[in-house]
Amino acid sequence: MVKSNKLILFLLLGLGVYSVSAQQKLNAGNGHSHNDYKQQIPLLEAYYAGMGSIEADVFYRNGELFVAHDSSEITSGKTLKKLYIDPLVAFFKDHANHPYADPKQKLQLVIDIKEDYEHVIPKLLADLKGNESVFDQQINPSAIKIVMSGAVPPAEKFKDYPSLISFDGRPANQYTSDQLKHIGMISDDISHYSVWNGKGTPTPTDLEKMKAVIAKVHALGKPFRFWATKDSPNSWKELEHMGVDWIGTDHPTLLKDFYKNRAKLEYSNPKAYIPYQPTYKSDGLKTKAKNVILLIGDGMGLAQIQAGLSANFGQSNIITIKHLGLSRTEASNSDFTDSAAGATAMATGHKTNNRYISVDSTGKALQSIPDILAPYGLTSGIISSGDITDATPAAFYAHQLERSMTKEIAADFQNGHVDILVGSKRKSFTENPDQKLMDKISAKGYTLQKDLKSFVASNADKQVVLLDDSATRKILEGRGEMLKTSFLKTVELLSKNKKGFFIMAEGAQIDHGGHANDLPFAVTEQQDFDRLVGEALKFADQDGETLVIVTADHETGGLSLLDASYRKGTVRGNFSTDDHTNIMVPVFAYGPGSEAFMGVYPNHQIFYKIIEAYRLKKTQ
Repeated sequence: MVKSNKLILFLLLGLGVYSVSAQQKLNAGNGHSHNDYKQQIPLLEAYYAGMGSIEADVFYRNGELFVAHDSSEITSGKTLKKLYIDPLVAFFKDHANHPYADPKQKLQLVIDIKEDYEHVIPKLLADLKGNESVFDQQINPSAIKIVMSGAVPPAEKFKDYPSLISFDGRPANQYTSDQLKHIGMISDDISHYSVWNGKGTPTPTDLEKMKAVIAKVHALGKPFRFWATKDSPNSWKELEHMGVDWIGTDHPTLLKDFYKNRAKLEYSNPKAYIPYQPTYKSDGLKTKAKNVILLIGDGMGLAQIQAGLSANFGQSNIITIKHLGLSRTEASNSDFTDSAAGATAMATGHKTNNRYISVDSTGKALQSIPDILAPYGLTSGIISSGDITDATPAAFYAHQLERSMTKEIAADFQNGHVDILVGSKRKSFTENPDQKLMDKISAKGYTLQKDLKSFVASNADKQVVLLDDSATRKILEGRGEMLKTSFLKTVELLSKNKKGFFIMAEGAQIDHGGHANDLPFAVTEQQDFDRLVGEALKFADQDGETLVIVTADHETGGLSLLDASYRKGTVRGNFSTDDHTNIMVPVFAYGPGSEAFMGVYPNHQIFYKIIEAYRLKKTQ
């Protein structure tokens, strides 16, 4: 039988009847609405969820086919014809002789015979009479497929029935080649193979048994379904991994939603990058830090870090850092912070209200790290892979009651002590209500740059690099190494100052991916940020006096990971919100003074830990 199965498979594949892939991707069209008649709205809920298979149990009584699970549930008027056949005929005609509006989408109606097939099948054929073009795929390849399941006739009688109907087979049965022509699918009870409860993964032994029966059925050129499976996202994705063709569900709308935005919830990395391996020579030293590099992954929680790690085949720069803590992100007026209040806390050491930029909860301006360090002779650089007037970078040089006041934020730059500023949103500076703003900034010794090439070529100590907005487009759209290039040049320039420097560099768009509930967006931005972490660690090792801190202002999206494989570089997630959450975010620290960042503390304590790390002495 094995040899004949392989031959059948070869012939079927050659004829294009059935295709088998190593890992087929399912969608709502692979949904099987189990016991559909028990839905609050039979047929319609499953149909509008786009299920490719809809099941109805039937009993023959008094010349009619009634839809019910038990004979005691038979109700007058609830016939197969009224609830399923007539509406499906109407849908088919409305959609130009296709089951769905999308002509590529297929549909099968699975009729589970509870008893007495001798009466059920003739009555079904009578009910279908006149609509052969709707239900007979030999007449119309787009027709709705009828599959009989349950108490079907013996296989030797399949030939007695017209091609309009097919049958649900069983993998343990041995079918002749002629009988196989009448098989529409093959199904089995999952309990015959495993006691798996749908949580986690089956045992390797059980998994092999399940995959083996699926492969056996596919070798016959037939689709396969397990019944009695758990009805949950985890079981759905595990069944897909096994290779089943139909996912049974009692919740068709939830299954539809599970697959609906698949492209935005899955990411597969085509190529890994190799993380930098720290030397740890200066890590944890109880000496002062000459330089501090604060790296903020906007919207980056542990799930985003894990997603980036898994998609990079289990490798990450961030996880090479040994000293870590947790930051509580609450704002003054809410347990849920935004970037303005979150960045203000780290930049000034004060909690404040959401949307406030480096002012306290009463509106009083607060000193930020660059302003505090300047009298000690230290220089500062602020970099963002996004809008440089947005909340996170703005908190380190501006003071406003509303984060959206981008032109007022830009005007505040002239009053601060940031030496290098890099990001987009040029118009907030150049088209400012203060028409002399750029002249005032130039008068303070700044050189204006409009692109990275000019920035890299310049050795000016004070520069404002206002990029085209396209230069900070998402990584997936070709931003390239903007963040790395900006960081390395800023380090080069600020390193000329013997007293030391402070840099805040933001991976701005991890947050954007979270707000968009777009996992590929979030993961690729996180990985870009992680590469930045590697560059910072490399510099810290070369310098020996640099403290690197990696953290986030908050988590965005309520991301959870449903599936991941570091062996394949793949990840699949789910978002619970399109906004921020109040989940604590990690703080990683490397270099002299890094031990101070261990533990759990409110986010404004990061400011005090940074200031303490410098062990400042006033310049004369």
